[in-house]
Amino acid sequence: MTNMAQARPRVGITRCSRLGDYVESIKKAGGSPIVLDYDADPGRVIDAIDGLVLTGGVDVDPSRYGESPHPATEIDDARDAFEFGIAERALARDLPVLAICRGMQLLNVAAGGDLVQDIPSQFSTPLDHTVDSSPDAVAHKVRIERGSLLARIVTNPAHLETCGVNSRHHQSVRRVAPGFSVSATSPDGVIEGIESRDASFCVGVQWHPENFHRTGEFDSLFESFVDACKRDRD
Repeated sequence: MTNMAQARPRVGITRCSRLGDYVESIKKAGGSPIVLDYDADPGRVIDAIDGLVLTGGVDVDPSRYGESPHPATEIDDARDAFEFGIAERALARDLPVLAICRGMQLLNVAAGGDLVQDIPSQFSTPLDHTVDSSPDAVAHKVRIERGSLLARIVTNPAHLETCGVNSRHHQSVRRVAPGFSVSATSPDGVIEGIESRDASFCVGVQWHPENFHRTGEFDSLFESFVDACKRDRD
């Protein structure tokens, strides 16, 4: 029988409409993916996983950060209820967290920050942040902050602190949560990455690295996350 030191860490992935690439990315990195349903009990789920992936999808309810919905905002109350419940527990336990697109936005709000509800109408920018021509089509570059955990994980030394990313979002982080730092921005100033300064591993990215699992551009991000899950479990 495989002992605990050798077993793949159990990675909870919140359910979304494009699950396949998240699951494959975690498998490729050496984790055992567990898809989490919104009707599950967050308290029980958190005891059954070694790390948490917060996935992309519809918008976070702006009442969570004291605002009324913008006309472009789409809300899923059941999803919010479950994901806030499990994200808050993960933060409290210092469970490794990788938060992607909506997931990064939810993580920021759960930790006390807020959001730009609609980039096209509330943020002056020449960049298109919703490019859905192909899941792994590069939309723009991001500048990764030198010295950040994200830079240590994903930066190609040949490219200094920049890398090309895909983009499918109309919201973004505005006020960064206490205890978090900005780790990446797009050329127009939109926040593209955040990370906790105190957690063992708590990283959010606004793009979709899971879409690149076939070509491997962001394998190191998932590998670092799964390694953190192993350390947390052991």
